Order: sequence, then structure tokens, then C-alpha cells
Amino acid sequence: MEIKSKSQKIEEILSRGVEKIISRKNLKKKLLSGRKLRVKLGIDPTGPKIHLGRAIQLWKLKSFQDLGHKVVLIIGDFTAQIGDASDKKAMRKILSEKEVKENMKNYKKQIGRILDIDKVELHYNSEWLNKLTAKELIRLSTKFTAQQLIQRRNFKERWDSKKPIGLHELVYPLLQGYDSMAVKADVEIGGTDQLFNLLTGREIQHIYGQARQDIMTLKMLAGLDGRKMSTSWGNTITIVDKAEDMYGKIMSMKDELIPEYFELCAQAPLKEVKRIKFDLENKKVNPRDLKKKLAGEIVKIYYGAKAAQKAEREFERVFREKKAPSKIPAVKIKEEQISILNLLVKTNLVSSKTEARRLIEQKGVKINGKIQDDWKVIVKPKKDMIIQIGKRRFAKVR
Repeated sequence: MEIKSKSQKIEEILSRGVEKIISRKNLKKKLLSGRKLRVKLGIDPTGPKIHLGRAIQLWKLKSFQDLGHKVVLIIGDFTAQIGDASDKKAMRKILSEKEVKENMKNYKKQIGRILDIDKVELHYNSEWLNKLTAKELIRLSTKFTAQQLIQRRNFKERWDSKKPIGLHELVYPLLQGYDSMAVKADVEIGGTDQLFNLLTGREIQHIYGQARQDIMTLKMLAGLDGRKMSTSWGNTITIVDKAEDMYGKIMSMKDELIPEYFELCAQAPLKEVKRIKFDLENKKVNPRDLKKKLAGEIVKIYYGAKAAQKAEREFERVFREKKAPSKIPAVKIKEEQISILNLLVKTNLVSSKTEARRLIEQKGVKINGKIQDDWKVIVKPKKDMIIQIGKRRFAKVR
């Protein structure tokens, strides 16, 4: 294993997966000085599972933590009820306080798979935002203009296409910026879509007499459908997916995504990433072989080497040998007759009858290996009947 000097580690922090730093010169000077920095990341619990795209930011925090800096992690239990509109082409669903609490129930445990959670300064932004008065919020609002907010790319697109923009969406950057002031952040990390919010944090710190934080935006990870990986879009690989599912999802990704997943998710040496990209572009390597290596590396990070080997064997069994998985979740069905839509919902293979119907119409559902193309059919469940959706989802009737 390569042993890196402190300056090499700092250079990697400033380069791996980084899109933009404001200001790079200032941040590098701080890191070389040996001063202990307060490095902030905010996570809104809009879903119950942390996906690999979000994990990129946690791994960047881990790099800072390993150099002795203080990680300040803010779980946005208040802001999640509003919703960040940074990358949204339509007004997002407002979450209730109950939904947010349910989503963040296991966040600390998941974050602990990457960070040394005992050394993290953890906050929930309701600590200070619940106390923020209307008078103070209006005072902050006077420092920004409606044009600044509406001219953001996604808002401009919605404005031009006459899609609604909620007033609560315009307030969100001020609240995220207020978080930076509340914890006295020296550095804030976020995705490229967060740049406006991070810059707002710098200005709000200045309003309150604090030094402006440096900001670091990271590359956005593409999800399984090619769009940005997002809980809202359901195109995710989460860090708590079963090892076999994680492996299978990675094997299904588009070939052109392989290098960025090696860089952002597998923490591969940057020289190796360049070589992989070159070999892929010049057809010097079989993409499937690279995916196998990539899937193994990512599963190993979260589950260990033995689990990665087992996931590979299971993948070969199901996808190359066309056999059913060695372990299939068994579901008890009491009915002697049941509609296929209800059957798919009861086996937890789908979340709704609408999804079930869509999958049947797309010929994505099999019962005992036979494609089902009639969503109105009535099924007679039998013991050990195997129901399959796509290539990775199975259930067995007991």
C-alpha cells in the first residue's frame, strides 16, 4: 500500500472528485499550516438510506478527519421539511416532521460506516432554526435579491416554462447559510448543485462578523438511469443495499460511468483511474472485467472481502448460469386466489399496484420463469412458486 506524506494527502483532498474550491489557495494554506479546521457538511434526510452519491461527501469528510480536522455534520431535520430545490425541475414534495424523523432514524449508524462517529460534532439544524425569528429571517432576506435566487438555472427554467416556484424554496439557501454561521464553519462541502447555497453561507457568516468559509464542491455521481443519483428519482445504490444487490447494480451500469465510480466510490488511486479511462476509451479492456473489479472493490469497502467474493459468485450464478438466487425471500400468501397486482405488492417486490402494472406491461415480471403480460390475471399461489421482477428481484411463496 502506498504511504502518502501529509502534503500528498492534502493535494488529494483538494483534487479527488473536486469540481471547484473557493478559495483553493486560501484552503491549501490553512491545511498546510496545521490549524485544526471545522469542516461542515449538511445532509437533509429526504430518504431513509444514504446512497453512494451522498457517500462521496462523507468520504471527503473522512479525508479531513484523518488529518485531524473537526468534522461538523448537520442533519437537516428542519430544512428537510422544506426541501432543497437546487437540482429540482419541479416543486418537491414537502415532508412532514414525522416522515423526517422516520428517515433519519438510522442515519447515525449509516454515517458511522464511513466516519469515526465518536469524533464527529453532530447537530440537527432544528437546534437553531426553530429559534430563528421572523424578524431575523427578514433581516437576512434584505441582504439578497429575488433576482439572485430566480436567476439560478433550475429556477430560471421553471420560470420560463411557467412551472410554480414556491416562496419556501427561495428561503432554503438562507437557512442552509445560517447553518454555517451557527457552527462557525471554516470549510463547507457540497455537490456542484449546491454552489449557490454554499456561497450564501459565506455571505451570512460575513453579515454576522465571522470569517467567510472556504467552499468545496464535489462532482455529482450519475445514478443507474444516467441522471444525478437522487433519492427522489429512485436511481440509487445505497450503502446499506445487500452486498449481492450492490454488486448486481454496479454490473448493470453504463460502461462510460466506470472511471468516475472508480474515482468517487472505490477510492482508487488517481493514476489508476486515468489508466482505466484510457484503456476503456481505446478499447484495450473488456468493460465487463472492469465492472467486476469495480463491484468487488465497492462491496469490499462496505462489507469486506468475503462478502465481495460471495456477491460475485451469486452474480455469476444468477446472470451467467441463469439460475435462481441461492437465497430468495419467502413470503406467506394465505389467499387461494389473488390478483397478480396484489401478489406483487404482498411479496414486497413493488411498492404499489401502479408500479406492478407498469412492470407487467413492460414484460418485466415472471412467475416460475414464465413472462406475465396480463395485469388482470388471477394467480393461484403454490408452495415454492418463484416470482421475479427484472434480473435482480425475487420472492418465493411459502
